[in-house]
Amino acid sequence: MGKGLVETLLFALWFFWPAGSANSAPILANNTPLKKYWNTPLDLGKSFRGHRITGDHKTWRGLSAGIVNGAIIGLVQLLIARNFEYFAELGSIDYTDASVILLGAVLGIGALLGDAVKSFFKRQVGVPSGSSWFPFDQIDYIVGGLLFSLLFVRLELAEYITVFVLFLILHPAVSFLGWALKMRPWPF
Repeated sequence: MGKGLVETLLFALWFFWPAGSANSAPILANNTPLKKYWNTPLDLGKSFRGHRITGDHKTWRGLSAGIVNGAIIGLVQLLIARNFEYFAELGSIDYTDASVILLGAVLGIGALLGDAVKSFFKRQVGVPSGSSWFPFDQIDYIVGGLLFSLLFVRLELAEYITVFVLFLILHPAVSFLGWALKMRPWPF
């Protein structure tokens, strides 16, 4: 018998928490006192066909912050799962195994590289940095995170769809919260 809707939603939140959190990590890193350090763009200032590859807003600092953030969330999931059986058995992943820390980091890498790939295409079609590019600005980290997760796990189709839809809905809410806290420009 398949999982119920509530259990599928909880699994989606739990599973993709490292990627969703990693997607916000560059914004948090940009709002720290250390932001003036290690502000090197991922593309090192290089261009392709007359356009920047990813632009100044995609930095090594942000990528590193996202990877570390994803790994930390993986560690938190491990600690929670080892103390609360419900989380250990949520979905088909053994969250009591230390490999979930690496899974968290990989979800973080996937989310941020998905964002970087979207930025490449955004630059190539002439969309200015910081401008909205619907729906790609909302799905880039989801697609990247899910693709990179394939290195570790295979979910059921319903789980992939649930993760995608749930985080597509959560993205604007989290972006609005970041704007309200004055951590990012207008989110839409």
